[in-house]
Amino acid sequence: MEPILNIFVIAPYFDNCVCIYISTLPSLSCRAPMASLSFLSILLAFIPFVFALFVLSLKWNFNGLPWNWPFFGMTPTILFHIHRVHHRLTRILQQSPSTFLFKGAWFAGLDFFLTADPSNIHHILSTNFDRYPKGTDFKYMFDVLGDGISNSDSVSWKTQRTTAHALVRQEKFLHFLERIAMKKVREGLVSVLESVCENGSVLDLQDLFQRFSFDSSCMLVTGLDLHSLSLEFPQVPFSKAMDDIEEVIFLRHLIPKKIWEFQKKLQIGHPKRLQEAWEIIDQTIANLIATKRESLNQLREEKDQEGVDLITSYMENKENDDKMLRDTVLNFVIAGRDTLSSALSWFFFCLSNNPTVEAKIREELETTIPTSEPRGRWRMFSIKEVDKLVYFHGALCETLRLYPPVPFQHKIPSQPDVLPSGHHVNPKTKIIFSLYALGRMSDVWGKDCMEFKPERWISETGMIKHVPSYKFLAFNAGPRTCLGKQVAFIEMKIVAAAMIHNYAIVQQTGQAVVPSASIILHMKHGFKVRVTKRWSC
Repeated sequence: MEPILNIFVIAPYFDNCVCIYISTLPSLSCRAPMASLSFLSILLAFIPFVFALFVLSLKWNFNGLPWNWPFFGMTPTILFHIHRVHHRLTRILQQSPSTFLFKGAWFAGLDFFLTADPSNIHHILSTNFDRYPKGTDFKYMFDVLGDGISNSDSVSWKTQRTTAHALVRQEKFLHFLERIAMKKVREGLVSVLESVCENGSVLDLQDLFQRFSFDSSCMLVTGLDLHSLSLEFPQVPFSKAMDDIEEVIFLRHLIPKKIWEFQKKLQIGHPKRLQEAWEIIDQTIANLIATKRESLNQLREEKDQEGVDLITSYMENKENDDKMLRDTVLNFVIAGRDTLSSALSWFFFCLSNNPTVEAKIREELETTIPTSEPRGRWRMFSIKEVDKLVYFHGALCETLRLYPPVPFQHKIPSQPDVLPSGHHVNPKTKIIFSLYALGRMSDVWGKDCMEFKPERWISETGMIKHVPSYKFLAFNAGPRTCLGKQVAFIEMKIVAAAMIHNYAIVQQTGQAVVPSASIILHMKHGFKVRVTKRWSC
């Protein structure tokens, strides 16, 4: 009786081993037919072995880099780690170092060049800006944004940027911004925090900030308040639709174009989800524009007292049709809503894990209170009071370094080029910057790059250090540097100062706070906290 070799390979997800179980079973006969059966058994035994090896390659990569499988390329690794994609890509760039050529499935056209090398970033975004436009591929991926400033190139982009730059720098607009932020904090955010303090309930701070930033962004852009921030926490389809399109756009980068177009034709899967969100956005913005037109005369009379929202200025230009107004509203609302809410959420997450930093910010805030004013009282801070606070500003920058609201950038060269890293790129090369990884590169930020240290932003003379934008990319770099940088800091400081001075915020024990797989760095499960008063409102 000849034994037949039976091999069972188990690759469990919950321990760090691969178990190989080998047993022998007696064969019924040693005749030729059964010999063939023995060969077949051995052949079949290798199928689970190969499968286990496949799974093993996804979970453990001995050099930290993904395996390039025949046919599938490195796509399985990304799909396997999609729930922690930012951490996985950071690990790849730390091991490579700083640059990595990702090979997708051979049929998908999903190869891309991943980099967090500041010299490459500076080369692409600044010194050779004209060679790296948004391009048709970017516009295809972000088609829901239309022809707005985020999607446009060339003359259209320059015209829109010049107009927007002039508007957001106006003194009237900045006063309008501060009034809106102070009003929303006082009437919306504080009302919720006081209620939570009284009933002792758990609050999702990320949801609170998303509602605040959504309302304030809509008011800045359109002059209209959609009142999503209230004690009832109402569902706002417009805001939910924006969340949906951000998640779908992220996944769209991993879906082959032919499959996407096939699903779109059948109106199934993610294309259907995008289309449904798109329709909600179009209808809501159309209603906002119609309402705005009806009240425009009244707004013109009041603008000397109330400031001027962005869309009013665009409507005064008769060349801007409804399509252009729609694209402008969507681009600006998304930019304001998501960057602000993401930054504030991660800022308070960092403070909850660094109480010493929070204590120092409180001390610094108290230095702005006039000596004639009693201490230990509830108060808000104007932007004039907090704008020059160095440690506070450094803590916000440190948050944006580690948790940039937009964790990726996508570029394609218009002509062949050689990057400073020595890599050759061409018009078929998709280049992805990982801003999330950039903030975690020891070659850029030092061996303590994983630590939350506001001090790294403070010079020996006690001033804020200048850090080149190609290292600190939270507000982009080069000609496309974010126009809303000043706006973002004003709102963040007004909100954060009021909350830090007046409330104690503690993260809910046991909650895992991890980034979501989206084009915006949201927290996948929100940010659950408990809030108590430091003194009466």
